[in-house]
Amino acid sequence: MTTTSNASVATGALEPVPFWEAFRYWLKLGFISFGGPAGQISMMHQELVEKRRWISEHRFLHALNYCMVLPGPEAIQLAIYIGWLMHGVLGGIVAGVMFFLPALILLISLSWIYIAFGDMPAIAGILYGIKPAVTAIVVFAAYRIGSKALKNGVLWALAAAAFVAIFAFDVPFPLIVFGAAILGAIGGRIAPDKFKSGGGHGASDKSYGPALIDDHTPVPDHARFSWVRVATFLAIGIALGLAVFGWLFAVYGWQGTLTQMGWFFTKAAFLTIGGAYAVLPYVYQGGVEHYGWLTGPQMIDGLALGETTPGPLIMVVTYVGFIGGWTKQVFGADWLGVSGIAGALVATFFTFLPSFLFILIGGPAVEASRHDIKLAAPLTAITAAVVGVIINLAVFFAWHVLWPQASQAAPFAGRFEWFAVIVGIAAFLALWRFKVDIMKVIGACAAAGLVWQFMLKPLGI
Repeated sequence: MTTTSNASVATGALEPVPFWEAFRYWLKLGFISFGGPAGQISMMHQELVEKRRWISEHRFLHALNYCMVLPGPEAIQLAIYIGWLMHGVLGGIVAGVMFFLPALILLISLSWIYIAFGDMPAIAGILYGIKPAVTAIVVFAAYRIGSKALKNGVLWALAAAAFVAIFAFDVPFPLIVFGAAILGAIGGRIAPDKFKSGGGHGASDKSYGPALIDDHTPVPDHARFSWVRVATFLAIGIALGLAVFGWLFAVYGWQGTLTQMGWFFTKAAFLTIGGAYAVLPYVYQGGVEHYGWLTGPQMIDGLALGETTPGPLIMVVTYVGFIGGWTKQVFGADWLGVSGIAGALVATFFTFLPSFLFILIGGPAVEASRHDIKLAAPLTAITAAVVGVIINLAVFFAWHVLWPQASQAAPFAGRFEWFAVIVGIAAFLALWRFKVDIMKVIGACAAAGLVWQFMLKPLGI
């Protein structure tokens, strides 16, 4: 079936895209957006730039460059930006909500199955195989980011310092980000050549023909910069966040689990510079070590579930919220499922609210300037530090996977899982050397876990 916009391009007449056609696309994207930020951005580029011609290559990359410097998941912010540019505030809200809504429903369901039936042999076997795959995915993420970001010895030193800080001294992730930003700002003045961005998304000379939102298409009225609009959306966003948080505080008090979740995930939303992998150590420090919402192994299982569902990987916060609400029995022992759902919704709301505000408030300024955001040096330093933080995350995951009975007091106690080593190495090689799709790697590792559960484990292997 040919879409309205495709037909328009074919005839050379670019007609406005009906709102409901865009709605159907954003909903479809929410169900098929596997592969992490890179895969999701690639899907949007292929569909919106190359096929449907809703937006030009230059305007797409212009929006993406802005989203890349923002805290938060860049793929969903890009969807919000394009939806907002096409159909105003409602279009942006619909694009963002449809992007994560399927994953929200699916993760809540999977979280319930996991915590209620996770001890079943089949599920335990699948998770056993997926855990080393997740470790390999995190290592591959560090390699992929590092190969683009660490272009000189200074940046390598920043990455190493970040790793030592969080691994050996347990420095909170926000302090690492803040310190890296300061060093980047100073270094950008003293030695600018050392802090040139090595990755990201640059300009492109490719052209796929005329687009609805073309290089020189005038900015629509709803996207024009206005201080009144900035103040309005800022006030609405703050009021909305404070209303929900205030209600939680009034009902459950400051120490209430849901209140603490609202506060914690609001902070996390402003620390996701560098993507979901970068903020996971912060979520671990808070959710596992500080609040005790879940255990270390449960955190690894949550990332495994997040990798197997569509939507932004940061949706793992939905899982953390669900497990935390269930574990803390927010509504009592007889309402564990409802407690989990409440935790999941609170975590998701406070994580994604800032993403919508960043676009609705900052988008008009970006459209007015049409210039890249001048934060290259601090962002380059932060990205370098993020590589070290991600490596620490990989070490943490590997430790829990290979020595599942170990503890801080006895870090190498219990059985060493040699089969997990084989699975993890095979997963990394598949991703790095043979460029196998992540979903296929996870599927193969899950099958290996079932083989171990039902064939090798009974033999004591």
